[in-house]
Amino acid sequence: MRYINNYKDKMQTYNKEHKLKYYIDTMGCQMNENDSLKYAGILESMGFEKGTEEESNLYLFNTCCVRENAENTLFGRLGMLKKRKINNEEVYIAIVGCMTQQEHILNKIKESYRFVDIVLGTSCMSIFPEKLYNAIVYNKKKLEFIDVSNSMEEEVPIKYEDKYKASVSIIYGCNNFCTYCIVPYVRGRERSRKPEDILADINRLAKDGYKEIMLLGQNVNSYGNDFKDELNGYNFPKLLQDIEKIEGIEIIRFMSPHPKDFKDDLIEVIKSSKKIARQIHLPLQSGNTNILKKMNRKYTKEQFLDVAMKLKKIPDVSISTDIIVGFPNETEEEFLDTLDVVSKVKFDQIYMFIYSPREGTVAAKMEDHVTYEEKVNRLERLKKLYEDILPSINKEMIGKTYKVLVEGKSKNNDLLYTGRSSQNKVVIFEANDSLIGKVVDIKIDSEHLWYLKGTIV
Repeated sequence: MRYINNYKDKMQTYNKEHKLKYYIDTMGCQMNENDSLKYAGILESMGFEKGTEEESNLYLFNTCCVRENAENTLFGRLGMLKKRKINNEEVYIAIVGCMTQQEHILNKIKESYRFVDIVLGTSCMSIFPEKLYNAIVYNKKKLEFIDVSNSMEEEVPIKYEDKYKASVSIIYGCNNFCTYCIVPYVRGRERSRKPEDILADINRLAKDGYKEIMLLGQNVNSYGNDFKDELNGYNFPKLLQDIEKIEGIEIIRFMSPHPKDFKDDLIEVIKSSKKIARQIHLPLQSGNTNILKKMNRKYTKEQFLDVAMKLKKIPDVSISTDIIVGFPNETEEEFLDTLDVVSKVKFDQIYMFIYSPREGTVAAKMEDHVTYEEKVNRLERLKKLYEDILPSINKEMIGKTYKVLVEGKSKNNDLLYTGRSSQNKVVIFEANDSLIGKVVDIKIDSEHLWYLKGTIV
């Protein structure tokens, strides 16, 4: 379905006089961040200007429901905006995203935050302009629960903030139903975009000077599974090969794959590619087979290690991961299995979390006898192990040369510039403004825990 904004001209006319500004607060994953770029594109096509938090008229909250602190953040921010609404300032509030697909959240907003103007879910970009126009021009509030749609909107305007790196969604939704995760319920089932639409997007980005592309999806390596026989077995490895042919794109990244779907054909495509980044995100969640079964992850500890070790045979590859500690009734012995996997794989980066129950998931109903103090202790032990391993990984990079996209000046030193290696390592080096946006070869001279220093060669 092609995106059509029938209210663009009407809102542009209104904005010629009122000159409304927008501010977007994004919570959650990179898919949410990509959605926010689209909302920014929609708003600017309607004549809105991007403003600061203090001066804006429209506040759009793009919400996440993966962790409880996102709810606390949202409701805290709404409370602060209430004062401006009470003072009759020209302020409008829209809430979109995953959190609003939960009826208990919508009910809470209706009961306690009646000053909110618009609430829409994850599949509502096509109706957002109409709801917004009616709220602003006719003061028509619209707080409604809209079930997840299987439709996909193409040609939605998008406003990238970066000039050289861009994200492109390739698949929406999730079929995995991990017991701790609410995403399949709020994002719907898997829907793969047509390859011609994805390639058209990336070709346009390449012509606009973009060098690095991040492919996004809840499970990117199940891309194409829903095509059945329509495209003769077109899948994620074939999509990667087609993207590699696009002239101008020099770095290809993707987030997030699922270990159970990481097949040998994908590993071979990565190994033979000259553009696919040598940084692979492989979410572990737990290193214990029993906990993995309770999580409905559909792989064992041994199967995960098999995939990870195949990837580590690729020269200069780095692996990042996600780990949850304190899943309901996780024993000390089960947690030690997680530490064992971390010791064996030697992850370059770990996103680690204490388990947080989400209403509506299977795991939220499980009894849990592990104390919060024990969960915090396990998180600290995991963090220490990771920080003990990291220096040895960084030291192996000293003396080697890597391609780095020059992103700009370092935030901490105006005399130095920064970028990321193919392994997603932050690299600091001397350069000049003429190199910003270009991919250069940098030899690593020294390592620090969270960044590397190098010299352009």
